[in-house]
Amino acid sequence: MAVETSSRSLSSELRAATMRLSRRLRRERADDELTDAQAGVLAVVLRDGPMTPVALSAREHVTPPSMNRTLNALESAGYVVRVRSDDDRRLVLVTLTDAGHEVVLETRRRRDAWLDRRLASLSDEELEVLERAAAVIRRMVDE
Repeated sequence: MAVETSSRSLSSELRAATMRLSRRLRRERADDELTDAQAGVLAVVLRDGPMTPVALSAREHVTPPSMNRTLNALESAGYVVRVRSDDDRRLVLVTLTDAGHEVVLETRRRRDAWLDRRLASLSDEELEVLERAAAVIRRMVDE
């Protein structure tokens, strides 16, 4: 019974800590006008390449009309363009502009810099614990 209680406490602590860290990192953004959803779409397109709005909707777990609103805002900001596919002219692909590419890279740089500053204040032992924890967490979410 003690293991179950301990496990629930650890679950609560990990959930709370990761949520706070995630919220804090999201504030480190190159464009303060971007919503989390918009920043997420830019990151997905940078990582996975051009894709259709429908594929983006599925990937981000939102409805097509919601994705269309997100894409309209990103297009207005100059971060994405919609272009016809060379393979199938009926398909429209969302691609990043140079500005969209740069805002994602700058956001990543700012987030890494914020985290680097926090990590610099930790002891070697604490850094070792975090290094091991990062590997475990990565394995947990990749399963």
